Amino acid sequence: MMSFRPRDLKRAMRRMGLEVEELRAVKVHLELDDGTALLVEEPQAVLLIKAKGQPPMIYVVGEPVRVETKSEAGEAPEISEEDVALVAEQAGVSPEEARRALEETGGDIAAAILKLQGASGGSQ
Repeated sequence: MMSFRPRDLKRAMRRMGLEVEELRAVKVHLELDDGTALLVEEPQAVLLIKAKGQPPMIYVVGEPVRVETKSEAGEAPEISEEDVALVAEQAGVSPEEARRALEETGGDIAAAILKLQGASGGSQ
């Protein structure tokens, strides 16, 4: 297998007119739409690549390992009372509705608020 040298890759990309920034990541966690997750611990390199008129790209070099997600493990996400109160206040719903939305979104506060605002017509 060829050895990877981030400096050489960055030089080549700059020659192609791409802006490259090396990120000092210690771990990269990807959640996929099929419910699986990949984890790259101690990646060799993580590069943020920007090209004019294009969305930024992230290039990760390292060995991905499949990890078990909470939903696969059959565990309910931990939902604090503070999270419930915040979602209830922001979405203008009862704490019970807020907790249910948090459970349905896996504890994702922003997604729960958006879900509730969409259900109530987005009034705020």
